[in-house]
Amino acid sequence: MTEFETRAVHVGQDPDSNNGSVIPPIYMSSTHRQNSVGDLAGGYEYNRGGNPTRDALQEALASLEGGRFGLSFASGLAAEDAIIRAVCAPGDHVVLANDLYGGTFRLFNRIHRAAGIDSEVADLNDEAALRAAIKPGKTKMVWIETPSNPMMTIFDIAKITKIARELGALTVVDNTFATPYLQRPLEHGADIVVHSTTKYLGGHSDVLGGAVVLNDGELADKIKFIQFAAGAVSSPFDSWLTQRSLKTLALRMDRHCINGQAVAEFLDAHPAVLQVYYPGLPGHPGHELAKKQMSGFGGMVSLRLKDVATAKKFCESTHLFTLAESLGGVESLVNYPAEMTHASAANSPIEVSGDIVRLSVGVENIKDLLADLQSALRVVE
Repeated sequence: MTEFETRAVHVGQDPDSNNGSVIPPIYMSSTHRQNSVGDLAGGYEYNRGGNPTRDALQEALASLEGGRFGLSFASGLAAEDAIIRAVCAPGDHVVLANDLYGGTFRLFNRIHRAAGIDSEVADLNDEAALRAAIKPGKTKMVWIETPSNPMMTIFDIAKITKIARELGALTVVDNTFATPYLQRPLEHGADIVVHSTTKYLGGHSDVLGGAVVLNDGELADKIKFIQFAAGAVSSPFDSWLTQRSLKTLALRMDRHCINGQAVAEFLDAHPAVLQVYYPGLPGHPGHELAKKQMSGFGGMVSLRLKDVATAKKFCESTHLFTLAESLGGVESLVNYPAEMTHASAANSPIEVSGDIVRLSVGVENIKDLLADLQSALRVVE
C-alpha cells in the first residue's frame, strides 16, 4: 500500500487482534500492568510515556509526511515548543519568516527570548536577506510557513533549506495550511515538519493537537524525550479523533481546493476587494513556485478591503462563514487577523494590517458560499 489515500485509511489501523474490530479501540488507560518489575506488557508503562492509540496516530503521521518518525502533541504550539527546546540552547539564534502565525511569533518572542534564545524576522524569499540573517555557528534553525499565515506567501523550501544547511542551520516547515496531501516538505529537503493537527488534519473543529515529523533519529529521540518529560502529549481520545479524520483528509482537501479556487476567483473579480492572496491565482507572486512544490492550492484565502472599518464590517456580515478563530474545518470560517490570530504580533515585524480578512473555505456547496460572500460585500460596498 503506497498511495497516500490508502495509507491514510490503513496505516496504524490494523483490525483488533482480540475480536476482529475493524476500528482499533481507544486505549483510555492511564497506566499499564507490568508482568514483573521492569517487564512491560507490550512496552507500555504510563500514558505520558506511551499509549497504543497515540502510537497508531504517530505512525500514520510519519507515513503521510514521508518521514521516519512522527510525534503527536497536545497542541501545535506544544509541538513547536518541543522542537525549539530540542534544537536550541541559551545563546542560540533562530531566523523566522516575515509572515507566520502570531502564536509562533509569540512563542519565540515572549517565551524563548526570555530563556536566552534570540530570534529575528527576515524575508526568506530574498536570498541576500536570508544569508545576512543567518549567523553561522549561532543560528540553529530557519523557520518557515508555506503557504504562510495569513498573507499566503509561498517560500521556496528547497532553496531555503540548501542555504540554511550550507550555513549550519536546520530548516523547520510549518505545513499546516498545505497538509501532507498537498505538500511534503521533507521531500524538498526540510529537516523538520510541524503541524497544528487541530486544523486540516483534525478537520472537524473538535480536536486540539500538534505533530512533528522528521527523519533524523537522534533529533527525534531528543524531541520524544521532551514530549515525555514535559508531558504535552495528545490524549488517547484526541489521538483517535485525529486518526479518524486522517482517513478522509484527501477527500476533504480536494473539496477545499476546489472551493478555495472558486472563492479566490470570485473575490478577485469583485470591485470592493482591493487584493486577493491565494497561490492558485496566476497573478499571485508565488503561483509558479506553488505549482512546483504543491499538488494543490488549498482552502485558505485572504483579502484586502478598503479600510479597517470595512474589513471588520465584512467579518460581521457573513452567515455561512462563521466569525471564529482557527481554520481547516469542514465549515467555513472568517477571521480578522489583526485582532484575532495575530493580535500578539501588533507593533512587531509580522504585524498584520487591519484591512486584511482571512477566510478558511470549507466544504459546503460553493453556490451557497459565494452567495454568502456576495451578500457580505454588498453590505460594505
